[in-house]
Amino acid sequence: MLDFFSKTKGRRLYYTINLVAGLAIFFFGYDQGMMSGVNTSPDYVRVMKLGYSTYEGPSEGYVATITEPTREGGIVSIYYLGTLIGALMGGVLGDRIGRIKTMLVGSLWVLIGASLQCSAQNIAWMLCARVINGIGTGFLNAIVPVWSAEVASHTSRGAFIASEFTLNIFGVVVAYWLEFGLGFVGDGNTQVRWRFPIAFQILPVLAFMLLVPSMPESPRWLLKVGRADEARSILARLRSEDGNLEDARVAAEYEEIQGAVRLEKEHAAGNTYFAMFFGLHDGDLHVARRVQLSIWLQIVQEWVGIAAITVYATTIFSQAGYSSRKAQWLSGLNDVTYMLSTLLAVVTIDRLGRRVGLWWGAVVQGIALFLAGGFSRLLKEHPEHSAQYGGAAALFVFMYTATFGATWLTIPWVYPTETFPLYVRAKGNAWGVVGWSIGNGWLTLLNPVMFNSIQENTLYIFGAVNFLAIPMVWAFYPETANRTLEEMDHLFMSKSPFVWDEEAHFKKWKDGELEDREKTPPVLQPDVADVKVDEQKQEKA
Repeated sequence: MLDFFSKTKGRRLYYTINLVAGLAIFFFGYDQGMMSGVNTSPDYVRVMKLGYSTYEGPSEGYVATITEPTREGGIVSIYYLGTLIGALMGGVLGDRIGRIKTMLVGSLWVLIGASLQCSAQNIAWMLCARVINGIGTGFLNAIVPVWSAEVASHTSRGAFIASEFTLNIFGVVVAYWLEFGLGFVGDGNTQVRWRFPIAFQILPVLAFMLLVPSMPESPRWLLKVGRADEARSILARLRSEDGNLEDARVAAEYEEIQGAVRLEKEHAAGNTYFAMFFGLHDGDLHVARRVQLSIWLQIVQEWVGIAAITVYATTIFSQAGYSSRKAQWLSGLNDVTYMLSTLLAVVTIDRLGRRVGLWWGAVVQGIALFLAGGFSRLLKEHPEHSAQYGGAAALFVFMYTATFGATWLTIPWVYPTETFPLYVRAKGNAWGVVGWSIGNGWLTLLNPVMFNSIQENTLYIFGAVNFLAIPMVWAFYPETANRTLEEMDHLFMSKSPFVWDEEAHFKKWKDGELEDREKTPPVLQPDVADVKVDEQKQEKA
């Protein structure tokens, strides 16, 4: 079977890579969604000394009560310390030994961490296991999207990665319903309720480790390290159905990557994290600007409210008059809606572009959060109308989740894979994962405090962040859709960080009005432009 994959070409290879990368992204979603169910397991609460449990009758079983929320939050949030460390380690290895080998290293970390987690006997054991598991996840989060972006064509790069995030939320759905079902085993007071879901994550990682060695290495990384013949051969397998090395599209993309490698060689001294963050040795490439864009987009992704709405959803459903079990059912259906909404991202992310997706997503999410908060307040003040106000609040929770899945879930993960120069692309995406880890870890600790102090008013804060994100995207985040990875260097060569100046600079470069165009072979000579038009037509077909 592995030999079959090594000979696959064209669209079949393209979809195979998408599926294999999706296994890693599925694990990532499952791993994130898993802890919400683990935290409600009475046996887990007892072992970790987080609280106590009471028997609520045959319909509800044993229900855990948390008396140590800080300890509970610490176990969850320390995972994001691991992802931060793992992303930085993975970025270095990804640029040094290649994307394929680095993904295997990350998978080994995950296997060790998951094995330790599912066998944990006390909180210290669990904390160490969570960090190790987080390191492995950080590796995969930093490298898998980069590998996907580098093998995808420029006309469908966003959809390629967005489709993987459908599997990501499918992982969340599987985690939720698996743990919901295990809650009925032994009245919910068994070790299997939390140990089995933790161990289950090993299966997709093992499948990923089995398949990924037969996948092609990134042709861009191969060209960067001087393995030109391999790079051209893989490009031919990716861009033509018969692996034709002389295919016009293959030749055009090969020359474009070669030109970018030559342009970036003079900046190779700036390939450390320190140099990237402070813009040392990057000349006109403005890598530091791209680092800030990646970090803050991922931090804002968390602050637009997804962590809060996920936590508060069950509470809203319960206050609406639904029983505990029914509230859990609604939360599970909300996750299914979340997964299905990612399919809209697959369709729109390349057609509408990254900026439009972030704009309309922020508008709808902001409105939904304000209305969910408003109806939650009315629900508390007028419990006699719980069905009406609770139903309305639940509706806007569903609306928010669906909109986030179609927009802000995928775009902040796609953007850092596109914007960095080849010589630091893995490290660049690692900076994005650092931002995600900061945003997630911060809010994991802060959310319980905010909801305990100001209750549903917390939703207003996150709603306001959505509206503040609109001018941020408009001013600082240029469009990347339907542009090749090699064109991004020229987009960011503008001395000004504002989008309108960057677009003006890019247009001048395309029109041949700038000297920096002479430093590399022209990317879009008339014959190559025709090739790209043909490629776009084929993608649409």
